[in-house]
Amino acid sequence: MKKNIQIAGIFSFLFSILIFSSCSDILDVNAFSKITNEGIEDSDQGADMWVMGAYNGLSRMYVYDEFPRCLELDNDYVTGPSWAFGELGAGNFQGATNQSDAVWKLSYDLINRTNEAIFHVEKMINVTDAVKNNCLGELYFLQAYGYFLLVRAYGAVPIYEKSINQGNDPNQPRQPIPVVYAHIIDLLSDAKDMIYKNTSASYKEGRVSAGAAASLLAKVYATIASAAMPSGTVYVKGGIPFSMNGSVKVLTQPQKLTIQKQQVAGYESFDYMEYYTLARDLAKDIVIDKLYGNHELIPYSILWKKSGRTSTEHFFALQTKSGDDYFGALFARAYSGQIVNGYVPSGGGLSHGLRDHWYKLFEDNDLRIVDGVMHRFVRQSDLSWNGGGYYPNTNEWKLKARGLDASDNKVADPVPPFNDGRDYRSSIGEQYLAYLTKYTDVTDRSLTRTDAMLPLLRYADVVLIYAEASNEVDGLNNDALDALNSVRTRSNATAKWFGATETGGIETKEEFRSAVLEERAMELALESDRRWDLIRWGIYLGVMNGVGTVDEINTIKMRESKHLLYPIPQDEILTNQAISENNPGWK
Repeated sequence: MKKNIQIAGIFSFLFSILIFSSCSDILDVNAFSKITNEGIEDSDQGADMWVMGAYNGLSRMYVYDEFPRCLELDNDYVTGPSWAFGELGAGNFQGATNQSDAVWKLSYDLINRTNEAIFHVEKMINVTDAVKNNCLGELYFLQAYGYFLLVRAYGAVPIYEKSINQGNDPNQPRQPIPVVYAHIIDLLSDAKDMIYKNTSASYKEGRVSAGAAASLLAKVYATIASAAMPSGTVYVKGGIPFSMNGSVKVLTQPQKLTIQKQQVAGYESFDYMEYYTLARDLAKDIVIDKLYGNHELIPYSILWKKSGRTSTEHFFALQTKSGDDYFGALFARAYSGQIVNGYVPSGGGLSHGLRDHWYKLFEDNDLRIVDGVMHRFVRQSDLSWNGGGYYPNTNEWKLKARGLDASDNKVADPVPPFNDGRDYRSSIGEQYLAYLTKYTDVTDRSLTRTDAMLPLLRYADVVLIYAEASNEVDGLNNDALDALNSVRTRSNATAKWFGATETGGIETKEEFRSAVLEERAMELALESDRRWDLIRWGIYLGVMNGVGTVDEINTIKMRESKHLLYPIPQDEILTNQAISENNPGWK
């Protein structure tokens, strides 16, 4: 926020991308290549151009792969080799690269852009009322999203009422958490009633809809409520990842950890039941009563396909441009791998995956691991011995990939796609993880920058929020159960039921709460949610330290209380005269 961000300059590439939900085409840059502040007319089109400029602040977050790593890498289930997983993934939030700083700097860049755009749109007099309301609503939504990222990561943060260009003093003090949330709630409460619903004739495909604003507000309410809850029990499957048989690592089954939640610091003044009631009621308006447009779960078969990007499930997503040096997606390379001539070249990613304990949360026939995990992969290093890798390292997959039984006897031929003459191997190691297929359906996977889509807010998220909030307010009830099961059965998982725990049923509010949290870990994997679920529930330290010092590939998982918040960037403390101290435990 220290630099005078010249908003006018962004219009040289203002229209080269759409970065919100359900967009299908990249817009043309050429017609707007020389626009300045003075050149933006007072009209419906001019107001819309200011909104597009603000959206470009969101795309800026993902240019250099700073996002989503700064949101995703610190949790119990995600892992990767030290050379790729970075300092943040090992809990070193203030290392040489300061990966967590991106949340502060780029969120405030987005907020500054929205403030500048709001200033110009508000003073326009030749814009139709509906268009002006919609444009302002989108800007309020984007600003609220930026503040939500900040308050979750840093706690108390400054609030900027206007842009630097319009004279805002950059030396702003940190505001208490309740004040920041009040600002977020005000923004989203207005936005949800100002933005077009996706059922409106005026709604443009690819833009944020009223449903997105309402859903983000429901998520904000649920975050406040769970963080403010003073005590409670949560069950999480995890624990020590391996044992040693001599010098051999043996993977364990995830254990049921019973964790007593802690009230999150800064949330003490909130009435958690009040906010869970708000979350329940608003999520019901979205999910059950459809008051904010037509949104639904779509079949798993198209959820992660290019054809699914224009669906009613993806509220708000980063859309990117294949091969573009600025707007092409880098994040997918780490998650899914760059594929050249059928293999991942050296430096081609496939380095961020999910742990064995995450994979073991699923039933065998759940599509989220049957189709959602890469069971076969070939790296450049495998070419010299005509090999490849398979996951998981189980007898079932050994038989499929190699035709060997548990005793390594040849009993069958490998099944497709393992019947290509390669010698497939698996092991416990940093090159054999649960790599997801969510981000693989792109135009050209051989490129460094692809057109992968990253969901930022999805309908399944608000369905699970409804299940969570309904359970907390009303106790065990069929509406909450139906919501949870709608997500499960979409992926061919067995529906949950109320009944004896020993048979797999749910008997208590605590068990249902834990089932929802587990479902979120499965459904929203690598969608930048897991750390923040653990933080808001006050179970982060218990879950992370329950893993032990390191996971099965030696990624450090041990955490201290200082890890509950990210450190404020050092240059912010040095230049912002209203901030003199960092978050506890950070220099």
